[in-house]
Amino acid sequence: MQTLDWIVVALYFGLIATIGYLTGRGNRGIEDYFLARRSMPWYAMGLSVMATQASAITLVGTTGQAYVDGMRFIQIYFGLPIAMVILCFTLVPLFYRARVFTAYEYLERRCGPRTRSLTALLFLFGRALSGAVVIYAPSVVLSVVFSLDATLTILLIGGFATVYTALGGMRAVMWVETWQMLIILAGILFCLGSVIWGLPDQLSLGEALRLAGATGRLETISFDPDPRLTYTVWTGLLGGLFLMLSYFGCDQSQVQRYLTGRSLRESRLSLLFNGFAKIPIQFVILLTGALLFVFYQFEKPPVLFDPVTLEETRAARPEAFGEAESRHDLAFAERRGAALDFADAANPAEAEAAEARFLVADAAFQEARSDAIRTASEAKGEPWTDTNHVFPTFVFTQLPAGVVGLILVAVLAAAMSTVESELSALSTASVVDFYRRFREKAGRGASGKHYLRAGRIGILFWGAVATGAALYMGRLGSAVEAVNRVGSFFYGPILGAFVLAAAFPARGARRAFPAVLAGIAAVWGADLLPRALGVDGISYLYYNLIGAAATVLTGVLLARPGRKPRHS
Repeated sequence: MQTLDWIVVALYFGLIATIGYLTGRGNRGIEDYFLARRSMPWYAMGLSVMATQASAITLVGTTGQAYVDGMRFIQIYFGLPIAMVILCFTLVPLFYRARVFTAYEYLERRCGPRTRSLTALLFLFGRALSGAVVIYAPSVVLSVVFSLDATLTILLIGGFATVYTALGGMRAVMWVETWQMLIILAGILFCLGSVIWGLPDQLSLGEALRLAGATGRLETISFDPDPRLTYTVWTGLLGGLFLMLSYFGCDQSQVQRYLTGRSLRESRLSLLFNGFAKIPIQFVILLTGALLFVFYQFEKPPVLFDPVTLEETRAARPEAFGEAESRHDLAFAERRGAALDFADAANPAEAEAAEARFLVADAAFQEARSDAIRTASEAKGEPWTDTNHVFPTFVFTQLPAGVVGLILVAVLAAAMSTVESELSALSTASVVDFYRRFREKAGRGASGKHYLRAGRIGILFWGAVATGAALYMGRLGSAVEAVNRVGSFFYGPILGAFVLAAAFPARGARRAFPAVLAGIAAVWGADLLPRALGVDGISYLYYNLIGAAATVLTGVLLARPGRKPRHS
């Protein structure tokens, strides 16, 4: 990091603080603070929703995944546009007309207070863990690659996002996220342009794509019907569809955004905008990772992209790792020559023969790299990969001063936009679904200013919880992977409760509480039973479908017709 890069970072924080201050003034009650007085335009809502999803791992992890595995990941989003259209005609108008603050507040009107409490608690549990992950994961990578202290990075992301979210409220958060998303989009385009610019002069973009395609890294479609596979068309259209319906329809961090709309039409436009813009943006990010693979055909990559682990492994396993490094260097030289021959092939016959030689050379290189990663894992005493370090290493070693700062700002913006939205949603659910509700039931109503203070305290509390958990999470290792799957265990049953409330208000809704519990049990059974039997389970994306179906089926079966509805 050079002086110019730090200036860019400082300007970013100054811009965010200024926008937050100017747009967050004048909050007088919780409708101001939590819902921006329902006055937001569709484009700000759409960019805010998009920024909420665009965590730092979107930039750092997805590019690394495309480098290693190709662009198949995009299939997860195939169900997103369908989900947005469905929500625009189902839950969005129900929420908007009910004038609720939270999604779970709507459930109480149809399903009873216990169902509201259960679903809100599930949200608080899952989002609190998720908040820690979205702070911790990018902080670790940034601290290593950009030579920053890990604790400082965690405190910087978590602390700054907490403070300006608490001070400004939802209006400030959403306008800040709008600018953050524009910065992220600029960063994504700079990333792609930088990779293309870094390719050898004698290599055209078409030849680069041909190299990437030869190894399968441009494959975006798989029609394999195996439900154990995560990246297929069917997983995206079925499991991905229910994940998106659950996330955008039932998760307060998303629902809260389109509840701020100044009209139902604008709320719908924001979701449609997000639904149809997400796939092209994700495509560009994945293409960047695939072209990074081509870039490192000609620029020698480090044997391990994580410099700290590289030195630790050299010290802990000098003989084994030294041999792996030698094989890596020789294999790179062979692959580079084969890649040049393949790119320069003058006719189809030459291209076919050159492609065969290139694929053999690439397989030898990947084997040498795998040996180095296995040696690093043995030195660490646990499975390890450097996927999340691929793209930051390229940024730090290949890009000029100023551009490095811009990319770092994009990563920080992605991390902070996710954190601030989750903190605001956690505070809203805490205050509206629990604190205000129980206070009013006890006959102890309070003024809007009282709940405004409670909202700020809630954000500070959840910010401290998420930041503190992120500091501790470094000791938990594999727990990070488990936390990333938490949403899929609970989103489906929560979606099932909303289906019961909307589609079966006279029957199934009154049994939503035990039905949600049954849905959760079904999901856990789908995850644990294959492990107990020692077989491969289905992709976790299908858990959302299983949870929703089990909840709806249980609610309908438990409801006894002919009796007066009673809230559960």
